[in-house]
Amino acid sequence: MKTDKPDKDKSKINMEELVSYCKRRGFVFQASEIYGGIAGFWDYGPYGVELINNLKRAWWKTFVYQNPNIFGLDSAIIQSPKLWEASGHVAGFVDPMIDCKECKHRFRADHVVEEWIEKVEKEQNAPALPTYSESLDVLNEYLDSFKKEISCPNCGKFGTFTSARQFNMMLTTHVGPAEDDTTLTYLRPETAGGIYTNYENVRETTRAKIPFGIAQVGKAFRNEITPRDFVFRTRELEQMEMQYFIQPDVREEEYAKWREFTWNFLLDVIGLSKENISWHEHGEDEKAHYAAAAHDVYYNFPHGRKELCGIHDRTDHDLTSHMKVSGRDLSYFDEASAKRFTPNIIESSMGVGRLFVAVLTEAYIEEEVGDETRVVLKLKSELAPVKVAILPLSKKPELSKVAKEVFASVAGEYNVEYDETQSIGKRYRRQDEIGTPYCVTVDFESIDDQAVTVRDRDSMKQERIKIVELKSYLADKLNLVVR
Repeated sequence: MKTDKPDKDKSKINMEELVSYCKRRGFVFQASEIYGGIAGFWDYGPYGVELINNLKRAWWKTFVYQNPNIFGLDSAIIQSPKLWEASGHVAGFVDPMIDCKECKHRFRADHVVEEWIEKVEKEQNAPALPTYSESLDVLNEYLDSFKKEISCPNCGKFGTFTSARQFNMMLTTHVGPAEDDTTLTYLRPETAGGIYTNYENVRETTRAKIPFGIAQVGKAFRNEITPRDFVFRTRELEQMEMQYFIQPDVREEEYAKWREFTWNFLLDVIGLSKENISWHEHGEDEKAHYAAAAHDVYYNFPHGRKELCGIHDRTDHDLTSHMKVSGRDLSYFDEASAKRFTPNIIESSMGVGRLFVAVLTEAYIEEEVGDETRVVLKLKSELAPVKVAILPLSKKPELSKVAKEVFASVAGEYNVEYDETQSIGKRYRRQDEIGTPYCVTVDFESIDDQAVTVRDRDSMKQERIKIVELKSYLADKLNLVVR
């Protein structure tokens, strides 16, 4: 894979700080932490799961609800092994792997070479390096030619790598009481497979005509050689994918349309900045053999400019492959032109974990307020894990009673948090760090004037609002419909 160089303007938070922040504030925990963890797997905490769900909901609303000809699907994680044979995953879903003969650690060969190239290119008077590709021959040529310069990332020794070889990333399991070749199957490596095999079912039951799309959000599994960079590259991941079925002669215009649509989603709905995202077009050595075109959106992550999501012109490859293996006719007869054809596919594919990291990186701000540094997560209110926090000024029963009544009056439409522990200043700072747009303070005056103080996260300005008007006030601020 061709890797773009990171921007000169580095992210405002590095990966180590991000991981620490996510643990401290309840966004992400290491899976099986009490047993020492397990590489490549993460658990989303109370605020992480809310943010993840809000991201998925925003994607679904934008891609499905705002398009009359896109329909949802939730296909099974375990499918027939023949599906993955037809798609080419059984034979070709591989990554190049090397072992260090000294420390016995295993690495992705392309990552080791790419990181060494980036390091060399940053050095002054660096020698010109030959063009890199995913070819095993080229990888082995690098590892051999520069064996005195490319060290093991774990033990630091030189010249200790084995030759690169291919490693299949499909995670296997068995279905049924026996464990033999007849019961072998796979955890899906992508969600798209279930979309292709349900293309005909969705088309017939919805009475859809070409063009139309099928969208799915779901888990996928990849036995990564070296999972790394927090939730960016994991063995259990979640994808948001939309496959758009079209006539062959409109591929270019549909491809351009979905590129623009995806770009606008990232900017307008998610709130990423133009300065942090860019297009990366796949060269001929990067594209899959069946792809007519492929573009990735790159984001300036804490660990460099990396792939966030992708748009691919998959031609008629997928349905043609499944027709050959299954024997089912998945072609389409167009009544207007009286022609039969195999639909082509434009794909928009996005990893939830990567979008999660991008959103946190984008929203994380450290600003000076008086003599202290305020950490604030300036998320769009639609994405914020907690929309409103109810904060009684003290734990006294008469105040708690009013505060709980206020909580009950606004809870149910969105996530509202009730917090009466620590000083009000510390509670404000805590809510700032998790991105809560509005804090509602219930003080002793609230008992008499039946009003509360609403504090805005970004400006920190405060406004006195009558309790009876609070629900509609917050709904207006959060762009919600009051029921």
